[in-house]
Amino acid sequence: MDHGNAGGSRGSWADGAAAGMSQGMAIIPYSLLRYYRKLGLTDREAMLLIHLIGFQQVEFKAFPSLEELSDVTGIPAASIAPSLQRLMKEGLLGIDEYVDGAQGIHYERYNLNGLYKKLADCMAEEDTAPQPDRSKPQSPLSGRGGSASPESAGARTVPEKEERNLFTIFEKEFGRPLSPMELETISGWVDADRYPDELILLALKEAVFAGKLHFRYIDRILLEWSRNRVRTAKDAKAYTQKFRNIGR
Repeated sequence: MDHGNAGGSRGSWADGAAAGMSQGMAIIPYSLLRYYRKLGLTDREAMLLIHLIGFQQVEFKAFPSLEELSDVTGIPAASIAPSLQRLMKEGLLGIDEYVDGAQGIHYERYNLNGLYKKLADCMAEEDTAPQPDRSKPQSPLSGRGGSASPESAGARTVPEKEERNLFTIFEKEFGRPLSPMELETISGWVDADRYPDELILLALKEAVFAGKLHFRYIDRILLEWSRNRVRTAKDAKAYTQKFRNIGR
């Protein structure tokens, strides 16, 4: 075996791979790495945003699927869905819809403008903050402000609480991961329409009972309840029972 040729082949392969990497680089804002903790993001959420940026810049995929995100992050698709929803709820991530008029095809794209705006706010806040007195010696551990606080030292963490999750319950009933648009629909019921979780789950139960398990039907149930001043689970049960009795 010619070890010299083998070494040369490995070197050539490495050179080619390095050149290929330089052609497929994603530009990640340093401000994201610097301020993601300040925005209340976990390491997992920050990495998810980095992969979304990478998909858009390198692979030209504006709307990667949950399965594709799962492949690159190693996170189960069922766990990625709630993370995406939280990013949307915090105004860091959005979904834009486009329609190709000629072909009548709907397109969706993740919008990161909310993230960039909040990162810019962090940069502006730091730029206008009082600067420390450079004439005084500082300990290497003291940071820029003279004394290291738990937050500036990176000690502030965001606990990931395992709590009752509407998305997980919906996924179990539908028997599949929810799409980002479906996650946004549930988020809208909670944040914009202010429907209580128990009311949303009862609407889901009614859809299952009627054999019409799709989001439009669930949305119509919630809208009908809202128009008839159904505010609680108790109201919904009474309202539903009344109409079932009429139908007998």
